[in-house]
Amino acid sequence: MSKETQVTVQRAKVAVAVVFLLNGLAFASWVSRVPALKDALSLTPGGVGLLLLCLSGGTLVALPLSGAVIGRLGPARTVLTGATLTGLGLLVMGLGVGVAAVPVVGLGMFAYGIGTSGWDVAMNVEAADVEHRLDRTIMPRFHAGFSLGTVLGALVGAACARLDVALSSQLVGTVVVIALVVPVSLRRFLPVEDADQRDTRPRPSLLSAWREPRTLAIGLLVMAFALCEGIANDWLALSLVDGYGAVESVGAIGFGVFVAAMTLGRLFGGSPVERFGRVAVLRATAGLVVAGVLVVVLSPGLPGAMAGAVLWGLGASLGFPLGMSAAADEEDRAAVRLSVVSSIGYAAFLGGPPLVGLLADHVGVRHAILVACGAAVVGLLVAPAARSRRTSRADRLPA
Repeated sequence: MSKETQVTVQRAKVAVAVVFLLNGLAFASWVSRVPALKDALSLTPGGVGLLLLCLSGGTLVALPLSGAVIGRLGPARTVLTGATLTGLGLLVMGLGVGVAAVPVVGLGMFAYGIGTSGWDVAMNVEAADVEHRLDRTIMPRFHAGFSLGTVLGALVGAACARLDVALSSQLVGTVVVIALVVPVSLRRFLPVEDADQRDTRPRPSLLSAWREPRTLAIGLLVMAFALCEGIANDWLALSLVDGYGAVESVGAIGFGVFVAAMTLGRLFGGSPVERFGRVAVLRATAGLVVAGVLVVVLSPGLPGAMAGAVLWGLGASLGFPLGMSAAADEEDRAAVRLSVVSSIGYAAFLGGPPLVGLLADHVGVRHAILVACGAAVVGLLVAPAARSRRTSRADRLPA
């Protein structure tokens, strides 16, 4: 690799990390304020779960098409399009909360789901390209950028809740940040061929990727860990508020503890992956999820629940990024396989929120989050599908 190419790749590495961070910030800007959204719309936990289906619907509409869109537009322009729709969705959500209109909030969540999904797959395709060029495991660090964004968003959410700042005002501020930073970052993405060159090359078939057993198994792995992560994202703050009688700001801090632990796991998870391989690390992290959720649910008080959130965050940290890396092992198939894996993985957000919400109506949010333990067990069982095809010595060890 020439010095000029090294500089280009390093700049792209930083730009991708920033885009991941902003995606996480956009997400946490409203997730950390779910208790405020619930109160503003006068919803039950089950109602919150059903409302979150609007987000899931937008996600599942966009994900199957993302591979083709990225092939046509390239990662940078796909991220820009997705970020625009994400910002629009957040503004509509803020409007809906301001006028206490559930359908308007649902429409905003649907638009947000479409935008953030295309943004997500495109930034993972770009991250996989950078990872391949650097020839080392750095995908978890990119996802640490996402987690860092959620930490910042959770802290902002906690501060806004403490200061009684309206959720709608907070969302407007988030959209302004996205609009200012994303376009600048995209200028440093890796260069791609012009449209004519892309059109003359044979493209991998999306349908064929849906018939690959390994790709489908990786999708199930990502879905399991996405459910572990998503349950905490959607319900941890509310479980602390409703289950332990904490104030809203403490619930937001609990969510921040979870994502802070997840960020640390992603920042430092690359080394154990290089040493022990993806499979062993995924099995260990699945065990941490089970332990963490049980501590959150069974703890006699808030300090113990916070400790459980740390274990839960560490356990949920690596499943998603390692699944993305596994799907992108072969560069010429990366976009279509990531599209398939993301479509399967994000199905967790379709079934997870209403399942936990409906259970919460009967047993309370604090006990309903035990669903995450079952998801972690599934992740442990399908972990061998993520074994690397890039000749890593550790991953060639017996499972």
